[in-house]
Amino acid sequence: MKQSNRLLSTALVLLLGALGCSTQINQLRARSELNRGVRAFEATNFAAAAENFEAALGYDPELLVARTYQATAYRMQYVQGSTSPENMKIAKDALDGFQEVLARDPGNELAMTSIASLYFDMGELDEAKKWNQKIIDTFPDKKEAYYTIGVINWTKSYKPRMELRAELGMRQEDPGPIKDAKQREAFAQEVSPLHDEALKMFTRAVEIDPDYENAMNYINLTYREMADVAPNSGEYERLNSVADEWVQKTLDTRKRLAEASSRDLISAED
Repeated sequence: MKQSNRLLSTALVLLLGALGCSTQINQLRARSELNRGVRAFEATNFAAAAENFEAALGYDPELLVARTYQATAYRMQYVQGSTSPENMKIAKDALDGFQEVLARDPGNELAMTSIASLYFDMGELDEAKKWNQKIIDTFPDKKEAYYTIGVINWTKSYKPRMELRAELGMRQEDPGPIKDAKQREAFAQEVSPLHDEALKMFTRAVEIDPDYENAMNYINLTYREMADVAPNSGEYERLNSVADEWVQKTLDTRKRLAEASSRDLISAED
């Protein structure tokens, strides 16, 4: 009986050793495929890179860096505006990959921002807004997330406003507000919450980064959206005046940054 137990113990040790050796070999193979994928990724050969990362995950499904790289390689292949089956599959593969990353690492910033930006590029603005809000909840100082939500709201106002103007026979350059008072009031009720939230988001982005030109410019554009649905010409003029102030702030910031960049360049040359 003792000899039988010793034989069993020896067999178990050998089996565990073989399994451990096999695991180590697979991990080495996974790393090798990962390195190949990284080289292909850096060479912008994203399709080949995705295949290498898939091979790496076949050897080691827990290799999170390979899963992140693979999802990013799919993201880089997505063509904005194309609804071909191939392109939509690439988008799905990217989204699924980033979701798997988040399942293992819920606070992964790259995965969250990639999902948000991909939904935005796909034109799925509600999903993009939802994911940017998740980013804000996790990273409260992520200025780009505030900015993107503001842009989404502005987009949801701008397009239907221009369609309403065209329907009423108003050209883009015609001064406002929208001339049909009844339709203007109804439209204002619909879009005013979007305007209010957009201003809140853009303002927060500028608080985080006082030199954020893009956010400043969209504050200007949002005030112009508000002006075109203003209840009267006086309010229309006031809102456009505020918009003009933000145009000037944007220009002043751009000039100051350009001058600072020029000084830094001169200093570096000296």
